[in-house]
Amino acid sequence: MAQPIPVDGVAIAVCTSVQPVLALLGHPVGGNPAQFMFERAFSHHQLDWRYLSLEVVPDDLHDAIRGMRAMGFRGGNLTDPHKGHAAGLFERLGSTAEWTGVVNCIVRDDQGLVGENTEGLALLEAVRKRLDPAGRRAVLLGAGRMARGIVVELARTGIAEIVVVSRREDAGHSVVELAGRLGTQASLVLWNNPYPLSPDVHLLVDATSAGREDALAPCRLSLEGLAPETVVADVRFNPPRTWLLHEAAERGCPTIDGLEIYVEQAAAAFRLWTGVDPDRTVLRDAVEEFLEL
Repeated sequence: MAQPIPVDGVAIAVCTSVQPVLALLGHPVGGNPAQFMFERAFSHHQLDWRYLSLEVVPDDLHDAIRGMRAMGFRGGNLTDPHKGHAAGLFERLGSTAEWTGVVNCIVRDDQGLVGENTEGLALLEAVRKRLDPAGRRAVLLGAGRMARGIVVELARTGIAEIVVVSRREDAGHSVVELAGRLGTQASLVLWNNPYPLSPDVHLLVDATSAGREDALAPCRLSLEGLAPETVVADVRFNPPRTWLLHEAAERGCPTIDGLEIYVEQAAAAFRLWTGVDPDRTVLRDAVEEFLEL
């Protein structure tokens, strides 16, 4: 049986008398692999837990979370369009969600429902398998919700500098200011022209939504200066093979696809809910089967 674990210092009390239930709240939720993936992992780890996919329109989000609280749900996940609009609906926020205002994971503790953000942590876990970010220089493409979580987690590692490359000046400034509040040097480059990568970049992360309709569509980047030691990550996971990752691999760079990041998000949530560190192979195989990759 899973043991209670602390979430930001508060122990999670695992229910033993009623089957624990989790839920994904989103609109739309059709085509999301979360339920299939988590149910497969529960079965693999012999946990009698359930995970539901629930269609919730934005106007009903407050009532849906109240219902989760009233019915004793153990937690769950938020997906679009809810992640940036739920921060005020919980008893408290985990530290990353508090910094970013973005919630993608819900956990019940002995005080109620906690809103947390595991997106940046997932990227960081994948990066650390290839590179220690401390003292390094990173380029972050995009300034949306995912980028905010990534900046928070990278700042905590003692990274030396983050260059935010964004088409939106206001959003880019917001991400740069967030990094500054966390004590990390950051700067903004407006993405009006192809951005030239230089050999002193140790980590390149594409956290944009551009090209999701066509994963092989080129990014507005000049890769001539990209060093083979640069770790290159792309957060989009369906499909996980993108133009950027293909070009980076051709240059000998270590690459991180969005499916690995998605699996790390799932693993972080699984640990928070159950206290069990899940088998990543089981998670990834389930997602690939569901998406027919």
